[in-house]
Amino acid sequence: MNDNLFKRVEKKTSINKDTIVNLANKLKSNNFKDEKVLNEVIDELSVLTGKEISSEKKEKIIKAIKNDKVPNDIENKF
Repeated sequence: MNDNLFKRVEKKTSINKDTIVNLANKLKSNNFKDEKVLNEVIDELSVLTGKEISSEKKEKIIKAIKNDKVPNDIENKF
């Protein structure tokens, strides 16, 4: 990912590049399909963004990740 994307994400979310990279490394160093790791990352993102997430939505996100339903064009989302 390029720095321009990180700047756009930070502008929208107030989450800086280092935090994003640390979260990505957490996922990269662990099994990306590990529900415990995904739960931790989702909870951390919830705190960082100040947005509460329901258990149902969290399960839906985890299911999408585990079933490879995450869009590849993430740069276009910001």
